[in-house]
Amino acid sequence: MTPGRLRLVALGVALCALPRGLAAQYGACRPGAGSNEAKTLALFSVPLAFSQGGSPGGLAGVTLGLEAASVPPVDPATATPTICRPGKGPENTDLLPGLARLRVGLPLSHGLALEASWIPPARVNGVKANLAGLALEEHLGLAPGVTAGIRAHATLGSIHAPVTCDGDALGDPSSECFHGTRSDDRFSPNIFGLDASVGWTMAGGRLTPYVGTGYSRLEPRFQVNFTNQLGSTDTTEVAVDLNRVALFGGAGWQLSSLLSVSGEIYAVPADAVTGRVVVRQALGI
Repeated sequence: MTPGRLRLVALGVALCALPRGLAAQYGACRPGAGSNEAKTLALFSVPLAFSQGGSPGGLAGVTLGLEAASVPPVDPATATPTICRPGKGPENTDLLPGLARLRVGLPLSHGLALEASWIPPARVNGVKANLAGLALEEHLGLAPGVTAGIRAHATLGSIHAPVTCDGDALGDPSSECFHGTRSDDRFSPNIFGLDASVGWTMAGGRLTPYVGTGYSRLEPRFQVNFTNQLGSTDTTEVAVDLNRVALFGGAGWQLSSLLSVSGEIYAVPADAVTGRVVVRQALGI
């Protein structure tokens, strides 16, 4: 056998030795809206959407806030890829039960308010997020004690986590992750939305219930970053574009002249439901 043929045989053996489905899984993958990949990425987006977390027009001054939101679990069937990595078992999706982010609110003139949020890059259970949110709200008094609001919002940034191949998968001989390196995959939510809500006051103005609905454009991107036992790195990008309708409602309670707390249920009927609690401290500026 000539040296050229020997090289071809060696290359063929190396390709056959790759874990099933990995040799051809480089580049871009665009699964349809009904795929498990799209369903999983959409579910990830529910707790990350920068919802208002309070009654419209509720900012009486510059505020600092802290939000805690639940992260819905992904069932194993949905977490199993159907298009981009067929034959692979469920992805490692349920890494955290919740998330926390900082919020800063700034009232503007003419009934406008600006709010920003940030999830700082601290790694927790293998997850490191660096996400920023920005929202602009306009509120209008409809009647004494009743306020309507329209709010545009966006969530951008990235989350790094071992979704494709975690520590357990690296030790599983039946997994394509076997004897590779722990993946450091990147998820970018890219959420853009518009909400409308109405709120009213009760209990002498201390209690402020509200309800609303919204539309969001989701353009999530998931970037695989996994090196297998042969030293080959998988950098497949999973990209989907989705449209979603959300329903939300909650209530705020004014604990003191400067401190308030609000609770919110935020539901995307096509995907999942999350609960949020936001504590805000007015700076008296």
